[in-house]
Amino acid sequence: MESNPVLLESKSSPINLLNEMQQLRLLGHLCDVTVSVEYQGVRAEFPAHKAVLAATSKFFKEVFLNEKSVDGLRSNVFLNEVQVADFASFLEFVYTARVEVEEDRVQRMLEVAEKLKCLDLSETCFQLKKQMLESVLLELQNFSESQNSEEEGAARPSVAPAAEGEPDPPDSSTAGPGHGASPEEPAAKPKEKV
Repeated sequence: MESNPVLLESKSSPINLLNEMQQLRLLGHLCDVTVSVEYQGVRAEFPAHKAVLAATSKFFKEVFLNEKSVDGLRSNVFLNEVQVADFASFLEFVYTARVEVEEDRVQRMLEVAEKLKCLDLSETCFQLKKQMLESVLLELQNFSESQNSEEEGAARPSVAPAAEGEPDPPDSSTAGPGHGASPEEPAAKPKEKV
């Protein structure tokens, strides 16, 4: 009698795999490529794994699939259109699926993602930029609404209650004698002298 197949799936395995690959990269173990980055005189070299770079970046995938294999030697890739700090952030992202950057670097990270054809980083930057824009628009809307309510408050004439002893202002709904008053309404009494 055959039993039904069951799915064995690990929720932690992808994260564990990324963490282990990151540790191997940081220690320089099993790295088979060195990416040399130079931008405006600033230069740095980053050891990495071809498989990780190829799996996360179509740019690197094309480079590695088109290179002539040299057994035992580490490959070198040269980038001169990417800032060193941005490439370091790119590497951290592809090895950990997360990276912390300053808000003003998000646009640059999006440009790096597009140059290196890294869809995951590109989508992440785009979503963050969208959230940032929505936040700014919401702040502008709130500011605009508060300005409008302040202007409306200043434009409204203030109505103070009549002080005691002051006569009520004439009202068109109550006409006095001789002004179309009905016969049932008593006429205003003259003040009596004592």
